[in-house]
Amino acid sequence: MEAIKWAENRMPKSDDRQLSVMSLENVAKARRFHESFPQYSVTPLVELKNMSAQLGLGDLFVKDESYRFGLNAFKVLGGSFAMARYVAQQIGKDVSEVTYEYLTSERLREEFGQATFFTATDGNHGRGVAWAARKLGQKAVVHMPKGSSQPRFDNIVQEGAQVTIEQLNYDDCVRLAAAEAAATPRGVVIQDTAWDGYEEIPSWIMQGYGTMAMEAAEQLKGMGVERPTHIFIQAGVGSLAGAVQGYFANLFPDCCPTTVVMEARAADCLYQGAAACDGNYRKVGGDLQTIMAGLACGEPNTISWDILRNHTRFFVSCPDWVTAKGMRMLAAPCKGDQQVISGESGAVGMGLIATLMEDGSYRELREAIGLGPDSKVLMVSSEGDTDPESWRRIVWNGEYPSEK
Repeated sequence: MEAIKWAENRMPKSDDRQLSVMSLENVAKARRFHESFPQYSVTPLVELKNMSAQLGLGDLFVKDESYRFGLNAFKVLGGSFAMARYVAQQIGKDVSEVTYEYLTSERLREEFGQATFFTATDGNHGRGVAWAARKLGQKAVVHMPKGSSQPRFDNIVQEGAQVTIEQLNYDDCVRLAAAEAAATPRGVVIQDTAWDGYEEIPSWIMQGYGTMAMEAAEQLKGMGVERPTHIFIQAGVGSLAGAVQGYFANLFPDCCPTTVVMEARAADCLYQGAAACDGNYRKVGGDLQTIMAGLACGEPNTISWDILRNHTRFFVSCPDWVTAKGMRMLAAPCKGDQQVISGESGAVGMGLIATLMEDGSYRELREAIGLGPDSKVLMVSSEGDTDPESWRRIVWNGEYPSEK
């Protein structure tokens, strides 16, 4: 069985200028925008009391994003807010003036007209962009990498977007979307990764993801937890991880929770950067074959990387069996705990936490992280069963077993 790899963050710090992207004020603006949607509701924060007792933790909380806007994943938070900020910028308004009601009005059609939003996706981001574009009367073009599943493709098509599965990996699909947008009148790239020269829209997407982090912090407080001791957050390009890390670093500037960032083994560019210890990110090429489709990204978001290198304590590279274990545990938790339907990219936190607490061969990492009976742990289940057939094969049929 392939082993988990990890690196404690010993990288040199930067000037930390990107942390302000996730300021409490910026996230509050995104939250107010999302609250203007009739589809908005706060997604559940599930407390797994019996699971935490079984594992030897103080408490374990799972933010369940399978309920987000009826789209089975968190990604729509970023795409919708980035669209709103782009429209606001184009017509000279502050985003606080650009509500759902305004964006869907005839007045917007007169003032702004219609743009075409291009994106690359492994599934959830593209579905969110397509959904938001349809709701707001805009166009969407979505490119998916080779190996993308039919259910995820079909979900995007149902939102009215133009969708293709390319014979390219994710990062090359990003380049294709950017090239097509540049050649299209009123073409705009809505991509949840950043590179030199493309940073504004990705920063808006990250702020949109901040709504989820803000909700979780409020929900924890409502449950009597002023501050989680640990946060486990997954990363593809790192936008979600950077958003969550950035929000909590701003919320608790003097005592930020210990954050553990997890990646799929086939696309562990952040882990490789942390292991190199020089402060520079790394790129991973090839087909990026992993069941964690939403994490199959080999080139990091440069904004997120800067936040993570300054604030994240541990980077962990996880083989596919880790998330498969997490999927099964969340689907069939300890008696009395609420079930969470978590997909391949959503459950890696549960699998890693359980492995650290139960497998003595990872004692060094568990002790370095400081997990134990006083730990109050927050993790994010970022998607539900976005590929139902794959979910059943793993949860019902036991694909990717964690036993040797």
